[in-house]
Amino acid sequence: MSAPLKPSDVETLPRPAGLTGLAADWASDQRAFKNVSWGKAMMWIFLLSDTFIFGCFLVAYMSARMSTAVPWPNPSEVFALEIGGVHVPLILIAIMTFVLISSSGTMAMAVNFGYRRDRRKTAALMLLTALFGATFVGMQAFEWSKLIAEGVRPWGNPWGAPQFGSTFFMITGFHGTHVSIGVIFLLIIARKVWRGDFDTERRGFFTSRKGHYEIVEITGLYWHFVDLVWVFIFAFFYLW
Repeated sequence: MSAPLKPSDVETLPRPAGLTGLAADWASDQRAFKNVSWGKAMMWIFLLSDTFIFGCFLVAYMSARMSTAVPWPNPSEVFALEIGGVHVPLILIAIMTFVLISSSGTMAMAVNFGYRRDRRKTAALMLLTALFGATFVGMQAFEWSKLIAEGVRPWGNPWGAPQFGSTFFMITGFHGTHVSIGVIFLLIIARKVWRGDFDTERRGFFTSRKGHYEIVEITGLYWHFVDLVWVFIFAFFYLW
């Protein structure tokens, strides 16, 4: 019986010089994605591209705000609500932020129970996350209808710089679309988890392999990204 080879006994090929060597070094490196599924890797790539889009929107918003000669509307006045005759600034936005951040916590717990194969708790927490997301979208729709009724349009508003309306509707609308899509996917995956599709190897979308609860984590990656983007929107749009 032959002795096992030692690392020093294995002949290694020399690294090519120049750009060829650099390309070969990157192409042979499997450590970063060696144990990562295609679904998770593709979700990370999608989130990276989406980060660029949201980043461009926020940079455009900051450029428009700093370059305008007309005063920018005061967020404490624009986004205030009258509650019991009292003018409360940013109360709706604070509740929306609390709801969305809370949904990130329930999503994290859903991923945890998913890898424990506890399908009932996983499905229940995903449904709760979807409920939080739908609540957020509903409050955003109320915010939009209130501002539209007060005269805010993409081309103007009663309080100041006309760019306010276009940047507000573009950024919050794009984010709200992401939340709505996330709610739909949460409901789809929660239904499959609740029926036990991942345990019985029932064929269908996202359920081709038995015990494959990783789709819950992939959905969670998307949801956490949506929550993180809202933190930046909240900071730049409502607090600045």
